[in-house]
Amino acid sequence: MTALSGGHTIGLARCINFRPHIYNDTDIDPTFAATRQANCPKQAGNGDFNLAPLDRQTPNKFDNDYFQNLVQKRGLLHSDQELYNGGSQDSLVKKYSTNQAVFFQDFVAAMIKMGNIKLLTGTKGEIRKNCRVIN
Repeated sequence: MTALSGGHTIGLARCINFRPHIYNDTDIDPTFAATRQANCPKQAGNGDFNLAPLDRQTPNKFDNDYFQNLVQKRGLLHSDQELYNGGSQDSLVKKYSTNQAVFFQDFVAAMIKMGNIKLLTGTKGEIRKNCRVIN
């Protein structure tokens, strides 16, 4: 899962999804939080759809900078920063942050493994019309 999270090296997030992290959490670099706060007002409903890159250095390049951000406490999403927050994944995040080849290798293996997951239908599962609501 940690390797797959590295997919966040590309893309953007809406203010509404990272606002609690940049205003309320303590596991974030204060300068980084202030930078993100400039485009994401504290009050809900204001700027909810403003965007910020998930990877601030290279938002359009697939690389290991996302993990370097986490080590520096500059993960945009709370869930991302949890990967490097004194827990069991710290050593793997650190490894990916310094060894892009290992990250690429593990990412490929994890994507293949995820792609081989069988679709559950019928009494064992369902294909949802809306992912947030049971059909």
